[in-house]
Parts: sequence; structure tokens; C-alpha cells
Amino acid sequence: MDASLPITEARSVRRRGQAYVVLAALAWSTAGVLQRELTVDTATQAAGRAFFGTLGILAFVVLSERRGVRRAFLSIGVSGLGVAVSVAVASGTFIVALNHSTVANVLFMMAVAPIAAAVIAWLFLREPVSRRTVVAMLVALAGVGLMVGGPGGAGGLGLALSILMTLAFAVAVVIARHRRDVSMAPAICLAQALVFTAFVPFSSPSSIDSHDLALMIALGFGQMALGNVFFALGARLIPAAEIALITLLEVVLGPVWVWLVLGERPSNATLLGGAVVVFAVILQARGDPP
Repeated sequence: MDASLPITEARSVRRRGQAYVVLAALAWSTAGVLQRELTVDTATQAAGRAFFGTLGILAFVVLSERRGVRRAFLSIGVSGLGVAVSVAVASGTFIVALNHSTVANVLFMMAVAPIAAAVIAWLFLREPVSRRTVVAMLVALAGVGLMVGGPGGAGGLGLALSILMTLAFAVAVVIARHRRDVSMAPAICLAQALVFTAFVPFSSPSSIDSHDLALMIALGFGQMALGNVFFALGARLIPAAEIALITLLEVVLGPVWVWLVLGERPSNATLLGGAVVVFAVILQARGDPP
């Protein structure tokens, strides 16, 4: 948060940033319930989601920038390319990880993102981390520890991909926060184009029926595009560690949607870990702006 802002204005900006990131988490949390209904292979899932995600985010850029679309893409610079690559890695590994582990395990591994984002931001940007944030991060880490250590914990390829996803997301958060003077929506649009380019050679478009097409449109436009647009807006307004903490709401809600819609009940350890993570997010959100 900009220290030069009056405290009342700083609080207003922070609340707006928090609201954007909460909306991003809500959109992202629908991934598991939509992905579980797809019948196509992993590469086709990733390519389809990225294709419609690219179109959705591009539409937002066109509407917001109007005649300055080309300038918006050029203005992201090297930092924007870093965000694009990081988000592409996070998006690609996320959809693959969902095919090698439960939704709960993949999402809960993201709970280490606040720790990674805070450490990276402190090391490279010297962005201070408040005592409240440190406590909230430790509480969130305890929540993910309950999940991983419980029955049905993540392991093998699913765990490795989830860790890579988390680190890539943390890097994207920090870079977006560092260049908060520039809209990163074009960078995220580019990220989805990169994911599409990487997966489309291995995809099977002919295997997509009308049901799968509808699900991939929902994943691309709703879960991916809408979520990332809100993320890009919020990342400019609040610290990196707080962004990552609030996005953990996705971690909690994702397994709940799958449980309610598809009957994939999380383990008791997962549910308890989710409650701990929610407490951590509330603890952080109730604090004053740093």
C-alpha cells in the first residue's frame, strides 16, 4: 500500500483490492467441479480452457483500452513477459495436476503461495511483511499441513506439479505487485495464449462433444478469464503476501463445490485444514493496511 496516501484513502484502496481478489478466488474455485465433468484428455482440457480464456481476457483488454490495445500489450515490458510465463506455468501445471490428484489436494497445496510470495517480495522488492501477515501465513501453512498429512494426502506427480504451480503463481503475484503502475491483463492474456500453444499439438479437438465444449467455454470465460481479470485489478492495490492469502479462498471453496455437485467428499483432515485457512484469511483481512 502506498504510504503517501491518507489512512482513510489507503483503507478504501485496500478494501477494493481485497474485494477484487476475493472475486478472483470465487471464479477460480469453480475449476475442479467443471474439470471433473470433462471427458476429453488432459492436453485437450488445457488447450480448450486456454483458448477460451485468451478470448475472454482479450475481450476485457479491448473493452478497457479501446483504441490503445496495441500500446497496452507493448507497455507490459519485461516484467509483463515474466508474469505471462509464470501464469502460463501455473495454469498449465494446475490443469494437469487436477488429473493426477484430488481437487482438494491440488488446491490446498496452494496454501504455501503466501509464504513464497512474501519471501520473494521481501528479498527482491524489500516489501515489508507485517506481524499479522506472518501469523496469518503460519496459520495457513498449518492448515495445509493438516491436509497433506491426512489420509489421501497429495503425492507423486500430483504433488510435484502442485508445488511448481504454487511457486509460479507466487512469482506472478510479486511481479504484478512490483509493476502495479501497468495493467497486467495483457500479460495474463499472453499467458493463456502460451498455454494454448504448448498443449494444442497434443490435443484431440475431434473428441470434443457439445457437453465438453460448454464446460471448456465455462472454464475459459468464467473460471479463467474472469478470475484473472479480477486478479490483475487487485494485484495493483494490495501487498503480494495479502493477495496470495486471500486467493486461498479458492483452496477452501474448490473442494466444497466438488463435494456438493459431484459427491467427491474431502477427508476430515481436508475439511479441518480448510477451516484453518479461512481463519488465516479473516485474520489478515481484519488488520489495518501496512
